[in-house]
Order: sequence, then C-alpha cells, then structure tokens
Amino acid sequence: MSHKKRSRLRVGRYSAPGTRPGTLTTDPDAPPSEIQVIAYGPERLDELEVSDPAELRPLLGQAPVLWVNVHGVGHAESLQAVGDVFQLHPLALEDISNVHQRAKVEPYSEYLFAIARMPTGDPPNTEQISIILGRGFVLTFQEGQGDHFDPVRERIRLGGARMRNGGPDYLAYAVLDAVVDSYFPVLDRIGNHLETLEEEVLADPSPDTAARIHSIRRTLLGLRKVVGPHRDAVNALLRGGSDLITSQTELFLRDVYDHAVRITELAEAYRELSSDLMSIYLSVVSNRMNEVMKVLTIIASIFIPLSFIAGLYGMNFDPDASRWNMPELGWTVGYPFALLIMLLVAGGFLWFMWRKGWLS
Repeated sequence: MSHKKRSRLRVGRYSAPGTRPGTLTTDPDAPPSEIQVIAYGPERLDELEVSDPAELRPLLGQAPVLWVNVHGVGHAESLQAVGDVFQLHPLALEDISNVHQRAKVEPYSEYLFAIARMPTGDPPNTEQISIILGRGFVLTFQEGQGDHFDPVRERIRLGGARMRNGGPDYLAYAVLDAVVDSYFPVLDRIGNHLETLEEEVLADPSPDTAARIHSIRRTLLGLRKVVGPHRDAVNALLRGGSDLITSQTELFLRDVYDHAVRITELAEAYRELSSDLMSIYLSVVSNRMNEVMKVLTIIASIFIPLSFIAGLYGMNFDPDASRWNMPELGWTVGYPFALLIMLLVAGGFLWFMWRKGWLS
C-alpha cells in the first residue's frame, strides 16, 4: 500500500445549511442514472435495462421479486422519477442523493430504508449503497458503476432454489451480506501489508517504513469508523420486528451481524497492531542510534587520553633552557616511548570496557 496515496473514507455532497428537508443534492455534471432491472421468481427470470424510470411502473407486481438497481444518484430528475414510481419519501430520496451517510436503517410505513458503505479501490475508498425493501421489490442505489453484487446476480441466473424461491427480503439480505463481506478481502490485504512491514521493521527499517505504517493506521481508523455502524444497522433490522422480513430471513441476518462484528474486531485488532509496529519501529531506530552512540563513545573515550598525550608532547618548551622542560624530547627512543604509552592506554581502556561488558 503506497504511503503517497491517502485513502479517502469520507465522501459526499452536502445540502446547503438551512435547505428545505427533502431537497435533492444534484451534481451538474452527472449523466442520467442507468437503471438495471431483474424480475424473477421460481419459474421466471427477466433482465432488462430501462432508460426512462416511467418504464418501471408496468413492471410492479409482474414478478414475485423485482430488483431495480440504479447507477448514479447525482441526477436529480432520474432520482425523483424513480421515487415517484415507488412512492418514496422525500427524506429517503435526500439521504440517497447525499452520499456521505453512515450505515443505518430507517423504517417507513410501506418499506424499510437502509444505507451501507461498500469498499472500492486500493487504497480503500467507500461508496454509499442505499437499499429499499418494499412489498415485492428491492431498490438499490449506487454512486457509480462497479459493485460486489455479481455473485448475487449469478445465484439468481443459475436458479438456486433458495434465491429464486426467496422473497424480496432474502434478496435484500443477499445484497447487504455482499456489502459486509466485501470488507474481508480489504482487511486481508491490509493484514498482508502489516506482515510485510513487521518483517521490515525488525530487519531493516527506514523512514519510508514509518510513513507506510502511518498510512495504514489512517486507513484502519477510517475503516473502523465506517464498518462499526453496519453492526448497529443489521442489529436494528433484527430487532425492528418488521413484517417485511420473515423469520427465515432473520436467521440469515444474524450471520450478517456476526460478520459485521468480526470485521469491526479485525479492523480494531489491525489498528492496534499498526500502533505496536510504530512503537517497535521507534524502539528499533532508538536502539540503532544507541549502538551508533555507543561506538562513537568508545572511540572518543579511547582518543581522549591519546589526545592528551599528543597535546602534552606538542607543547613548545625548550629542553635546553631547563632539565625539567620535557627531557624526553631529547631521548633517542622518545618517539617510540610516546607511541608505547598511547598503545598501553588504548589497550587498557579496551580491556576495562571488555571486562564491564560494554563491548558486547
């Protein structure tokens, strides 16, 4: 994971302060939404794309389950048209268009409205997924192209008994389960990065290592803030007591809740590990610096007395003026004598440090 790229885990467009509730947030450059439809039941399967949301109205009630997937929520006219077909509340449409929402569940009189955040890219970004569970239909709204729902679509196409016989509540469960489970590969990649960094920290840490650890810590902190509300949202579905969710589907939602808890705990564990790695990095760098200072101190300790001896014999006293003025300057072995003294002093210091264990 490159430390030069910061993961953006908070995205969104906000309405201006004081705006009337239910106002849709628009993107001037947004194209009209793309709408994909899958209508299915035990004995039928129809897939089509519609360009005009009004074409959805005749499809209502024609199949046991109608899945409408909307790509793009910045085009207000398309979003409002879909809302008119399915009689969505203006506040729900506002939350769909404002893509900065955290994961949550809100019950309405005729449907359940849920928001989840789906990881995309590496470093991980997140995309808001809005899910509306109604009687006979499921609506999903995505910010853009690309999702983790292909396995769900394949299960429908392959005619799996549970998928094709299940109602819209089971489809909503499958979509939510795909979103939650999509965090596992992200955390696996982060875990692999942490293992590599752990080996690097212990073997040969560098300033680049610290930068990458810090980047992963930021990513994990953002992920923890994102995945935590999913646990509360799924718990709200389990405790909501809505007649739109059958008792059989509640059993599967418990599994989604368990996965959300595991993801939250895993993100927290990796965040603690990244903090520990940073502490280990600082300790290793500090120990390395201490080793360098130790070597330099030993060298300085040896050369301080040698410098004293060299400085002593470098004084400009005239030995002819007095017999006390450095008589050894006139000795035949004066120079070897000075070198011998220096050698004995250096050896004595090394022996003393060895006996103290300072050289180990």
